[in-house]
Amino acid sequence: MPVSDLQGMLSGMEPTLHVEPYVYLIFSNESPPSFPLLGPGGRAIIPFAQIAEDEEGTTLIVRRAEAEALNRRPDFVARRITLKVHSALQGVGLTAAVSARLTQLGISCNVIAAGRHDHLFVDVERGEDALEALRRLSQEAREG
Repeated sequence: MPVSDLQGMLSGMEPTLHVEPYVYLIFSNESPPSFPLLGPGGRAIIPFAQIAEDEEGTTLIVRRAEAEALNRRPDFVARRITLKVHSALQGVGLTAAVSARLTQLGISCNVIAAGRHDHLFVDVERGEDALEALRRLSQEAREG
């Protein structure tokens, strides 16, 4: 069942840091990617996310190893943190609370909300710091 109250979302977020780095690849409208993207041996590369902006082009978020296979220089290298709470899409305040906490530590955060969980992309060098900050935030919410 989706959680929509802020206290419940924060206390149940169970942040998980993924081991493998991800990268943002930005393709301008002059050179959009052709799909499917193929890596070595013709293996399809499936992006974690693909965002087509109205005028600026397409951004892909892929694992760093896949970006290297495409011979693309990343625009941003990140660690992905998944918030395991099944947050309701209409829930209010989770992104703001998480962003505020990471802002206090000078950690950039790019958020993608999926149907069940939120995924945060933080600077590759600050992944562990972000994870610890989010664990503390969740603990504080549980303590009340």
